[in-house]
Amino acid sequence: MNTTITKWGNSQGIRLPKYILEAANISGSDVEVTPQDDCIIIRQAKMQKGRKRIEELFADYDGGYLPQPEIDFGEPVGKEVW
Repeated sequence: MNTTITKWGNSQGIRLPKYILEAANISGSDVEVTPQDDCIIIRQAKMQKGRKRIEELFADYDGGYLPQPEIDFGEPVGKEVW
């Protein structure tokens, strides 16, 4: 299959057909991209140990957040401008 590298914002990109992504089992996944000689290797990304995805970080978040009042550090001492 041939495709064209095209400008995409400040970067460049290629479009891959759905059947190629499905055959490689990486459709909708994070990928690892590495250069090798005159090739570009695209692999399904492995989760880094100890790192969580944003969905995992907020899985237990119930939406309840109350902002805290400002902290009073006392009167200015010196030449601070308030």
